[in-house]
Amino acid sequence: MKLLIASDLHGSAFWTGRLVEFYRCSGASRLVLLGDLLYHGPRNDLPEGYDPKAVIALLNPLAAEIVAVRGNCEAEVDGMVLDFPVSADYGVIFDGEKALYLSHGHREIPKMPEGSVYLTGHTHIPHDYTENGVRYLNPGSVSIPKNGSAHSCLLYEDGEFRRIDLEAKGEIL
Repeated sequence: MKLLIASDLHGSAFWTGRLVEFYRCSGASRLVLLGDLLYHGPRNDLPEGYDPKAVIALLNPLAAEIVAVRGNCEAEVDGMVLDFPVSADYGVIFDGEKALYLSHGHREIPKMPEGSVYLTGHTHIPHDYTENGVRYLNPGSVSIPKNGSAHSCLLYEDGEFRRIDLEAKGEIL
């Protein structure tokens, strides 16, 4: 299984374009989006190329390949303009024995068995740590990275995660 995992697009057509370009070249079978797709939110500045309608146009052709969860900036109307579901707070993808739990990261962390992976966005800061046998990963933000991090996402293949720098057009971080 090969997945491209991203979060916090925040309506940036420029950075979503970079993400989609990398996704198409990556060979991934699914684009996993961890929320905050169209709007920038009240605490963020406008990202480069802010154009939610253009982001819709970039994502909708990939609807059959997208798995998404709702972020704290998703609005009810998003489900009317996006051709894929974006209303669930949590999701799960099973890769053999491994469970990948999906959340934006602004809700309570669910109980997960050892060996699980918990994928979240929300903070715009990448992280990768293990606690009580559960691995916690954040890809960072596609459009509004914080704490000096890169515009990034994660590539998951053969049970391994690699953080991808979208500024460097796909370099592994």
